[in-house]
Amino acid sequence: MKRVFVVSLLALGLFALSAPAQAALITYQAFLSGANESPPNGSSGTGLAIVVVDTIADTIRIEATFSGLSTPDQAAHIHCCTAVPGTGTAGVATAVPAFPGFPLGVTAGTYDNTFALLDPAFYNPAFITAQNSSITMARATLLAGLAAGTTYFNIHTTAVPGGEIRGFLTAAPVPEPVSLSLLGLGLAGVALRRRRRS
Repeated sequence: MKRVFVVSLLALGLFALSAPAQAALITYQAFLSGANESPPNGSSGTGLAIVVVDTIADTIRIEATFSGLSTPDQAAHIHCCTAVPGTGTAGVATAVPAFPGFPLGVTAGTYDNTFALLDPAFYNPAFITAQNSSITMARATLLAGLAAGTTYFNIHTTAVPGGEIRGFLTAAPVPEPVSLSLLGLGLAGVALRRRRRS
């Protein structure tokens, strides 16, 4: 009986190691500051934006928190795509002046909303037009820009209408599937050892 249990555990572990990694959630993050603007400014405002793309559900979740803006905000969105990752400027890709429901007229706030990537209302109409008026191409361009590090999250204020704080969205570190599989095998080994002792 014990031998069957051990063989089953080993087979499960080998299957986990050999199974192809299928992306479902891809997370990007940006630390927002005036120093990240183009040109940089002396804003004491800060923020964090997290963007989670679900490739199975074809959605995008936008989470943001910000504080310390010099004056109330008047716009917040994602710009895409710069010529070089992590630098430069680009047009607005998402809804203008801000994501639907984003807190405007404040110097601090939080936001969390999920959108369908094929919903035209999620995008700036000018961005869709620039993509041959194709919502499918707009989606593909935005996702490619996120993957390449050529998109940035920007919050504009009345004092700095060109953007008071921004940050380029980059892939957030996540454990590799092999590491997770090895962790699972280790836990299974501990469980097997405890079972043998009892």
